Amino acid sequence: MDFYRLRISELLKDLNARTEGLSTQEARSRLNTFGENALQEKKKKPAWALFLYQFKDFMILVLIAAALLAGIMGDKTDMFIILVIIMLNAVMGFVQEYRAEKAMEALKKMTVTQAQVIRDGHSSIISSTALVPGDVVLIEAGNVVPADMRLLETHGLRVDESSLTGESVPVDKNNADLNKADIPLGDQFNMAFKGTMVTGGRAKGLVVATGMQTELGKIASLLQVAEVKTPLQVRMEHFGKRLSYIILLICVVLFVSGFLRGEDPFNLLLLSVSLAVAAIPEALPALITIALSRGASRLAKNNALIRKLPAVETLGSVNFICSDKTGTLTQNKMRVVNKMAFTEGPTSLGEPMDTLQLCMALNQDVRFDEADNPYGESTELALVLAILEGKSLAGYRQISAAYPRVAELPFDPDRKCMTTVHHHPGGYLIIVKGASEAIAAALRDEEKKNALKTASEAWAAEGKRVLAYALQITDKLPSPFTYTEVERDLQLVGIVALIDPAREEVKSAIAECRAAGIKPVMITGDHPATARAIASEIGILGPDDIVLTGTELQAIPQEVFEAQVERVAVYARVAPDQKLRIVRTLQAKGHFAAMTGDGVNDAPSLKAANIGVAMGINGTDVSKEAADLVLLDDNFATIVGAVKEGRRIFDNIRKFVKYIMTCNGAEIWTIFLAPFLGLPIPLLPIHILWINLVTDGLPALAIANEKAEEDIMERPPRSSSESLFSEGVGYHILWVGLVMAGVTLGVQAWSLQKGMAHWQTMVFTVLAFSQLGHVLAVRSEKTFLFRQGIFSNLPLLGAVLLTLTLQLCLIYSPYLNGIFNTSPLTLRELLICIGASAIVFHAVEVEKWIRRLKTAKK
Repeated sequence: MDFYRLRISELLKDLNARTEGLSTQEARSRLNTFGENALQEKKKKPAWALFLYQFKDFMILVLIAAALLAGIMGDKTDMFIILVIIMLNAVMGFVQEYRAEKAMEALKKMTVTQAQVIRDGHSSIISSTALVPGDVVLIEAGNVVPADMRLLETHGLRVDESSLTGESVPVDKNNADLNKADIPLGDQFNMAFKGTMVTGGRAKGLVVATGMQTELGKIASLLQVAEVKTPLQVRMEHFGKRLSYIILLICVVLFVSGFLRGEDPFNLLLLSVSLAVAAIPEALPALITIALSRGASRLAKNNALIRKLPAVETLGSVNFICSDKTGTLTQNKMRVVNKMAFTEGPTSLGEPMDTLQLCMALNQDVRFDEADNPYGESTELALVLAILEGKSLAGYRQISAAYPRVAELPFDPDRKCMTTVHHHPGGYLIIVKGASEAIAAALRDEEKKNALKTASEAWAAEGKRVLAYALQITDKLPSPFTYTEVERDLQLVGIVALIDPAREEVKSAIAECRAAGIKPVMITGDHPATARAIASEIGILGPDDIVLTGTELQAIPQEVFEAQVERVAVYARVAPDQKLRIVRTLQAKGHFAAMTGDGVNDAPSLKAANIGVAMGINGTDVSKEAADLVLLDDNFATIVGAVKEGRRIFDNIRKFVKYIMTCNGAEIWTIFLAPFLGLPIPLLPIHILWINLVTDGLPALAIANEKAEEDIMERPPRSSSESLFSEGVGYHILWVGLVMAGVTLGVQAWSLQKGMAHWQTMVFTVLAFSQLGHVLAVRSEKTFLFRQGIFSNLPLLGAVLLTLTLQLCLIYSPYLNGIFNTSPLTLRELLICIGASAIVFHAVEVEKWIRRLKTAKK
């Protein structure tokens, strides 16, 4: 219901309420009907259900099946290791899900306050949760508004609604009727909304909505949406399904072909299990989780706290960053940027400052704490700080003492003025400060009125907030002392322009975003002119970009909006549900959208976005809990560093997917082709598991430390449809896997022909050493190893040396020989294995050379 459009008498009638408040009995009855004035959350999944949810991934299910099959076949070691890996991944996923459940709890906690309510004809203090529609509530400066209220009486009421609407300046409230339909929240001046802060004045209000029916409650309901899958999760899900189907198909072909050849079914089943173990990258889920964790640790050192691990990689896919203006792109701190005096020469008041500065110093309510730090309403604080830039605090206080205040007319949103009266040698100095149109109406000089209008409109068009000053010197105060008598026949002094300035580092950060193919978008509750000016200044608004207001967005059909959403750079005066619509429309167009913000109003879009980025200093608990990433320094530039890290992590994930799948492919080809070449089963399941977990796992983990490629922030974001196997990765896995298998089978055939008793250990060693050579070669897709520097990734070099040492232990340790069915090799046999394994390394280096030649031709 549009409560702001109804007359107070109609509201009282509809709610069966009175201006003197409800009785206790009526309130108790309504509490039973409407429920508590608290935000309710959807029923949570129990902890056990959250834990079981981690096992629904298709690849995890295939791993469980492989573990059970290995157990049935008597291979308890394989079964145990696979199940341990599955459990570790489940625990990690469970912890992430459990932490994400806190968003609604934080929202509930911040909205439980005390309220001053009129019941049974007198005022009392109660918990805000006990308020009901029809209650009459009193609010004053410093209070959090406890429910949505239609204002009955106001006395200089100002409310900070930035957490709800994004508006950076406190809003002046009144009790006037509004007849226009579809007025945005920021312009409903006769309403006060739950969760906002009263910064000045006092008021009496009629509660019209409580709990989930309030505007804050509507936001809470928007938070209860399913989270969007990250690009990595989507890619790994598709990869897992396809890989599993391929594995099952190969196992069936191998079993059927062997059965038709008359081979023993038990041995065939053992071979099929070996093949399944070889094909499934058991360590891959754990490796990805660890790589993401390391990336999150690096980001935390650079003031970016990751709350949900997959978000680390998602940053690399983002191509739209929808940023809240207030406190994110700007400093959320008003500042005087222009002054224009309409009086000539130094003041006739005898002070070493012009008349405009004197009026700025006297007409304000800023106070100083014990440490002499000023505090007060943001606009007036900016005015005083502008004076203190050119005058000492002692000098400022001397001026205040020379012109003591004797009377005042507080700011009134109806007349949009504030008047102070000061003692003056000639009698009384009356200073009036307010909106340009209000001051113009009180001037006696028509020429000055026109000059004021022209100058004010020019500054307003630049997105600046304009305040005008006028004065009058009189020997006695008007009687009666009312604004109609005092605020007239004034002399224009000057005007002051204020802005919420952009952060210094934002311009360069936005330029970097554009260079990386990312489009920054401003979403704000501010006036369109203000938003346009800031966006133009910092580089968000280009010549072909569009500025769209919330009202215009409301009227646009979805298909029209989808057609132009990619061109919109600024959204002004938008509501929370509209922010959600913006993010979802971008996603519907195939984009990966990030949303930054700090207020309660940002929480739904933070949660719905592919990655939500909350402000750590100025952000609310709700926005932080709903986000994937929290900026500890509230610095937009930190996002750029996070995007670079995200791209680096994806590159490294793709490198170790490329490495692991090539190795697994070599194992598959080795086991699959051996029977067709008339060779015995070359490897045992425990050999394959060792290679998958140790020879593959340790070096692959170290690849996560690989430095970013030089052009990482000069290429466009990855497409949402881009496969892990694009850009030649799939071909590399196929041909290098065949080369590795060919070398391994060649050594097997040669050693069998020579009658070597240690042929299986040689096959095992060749395959392991080949993979170590491969991991050194795939560190970069373009740069040769020795040009890149063998010592540039010390963890990888250490992992290779450690794996090499462990492999030699398996060969030469009598105890391990018994467990792994290996035999000590002679020096000649070992050198043959090393020489054969080096073929793979050189083959991959040649691939780089060919790729560089093709790139040079293009």
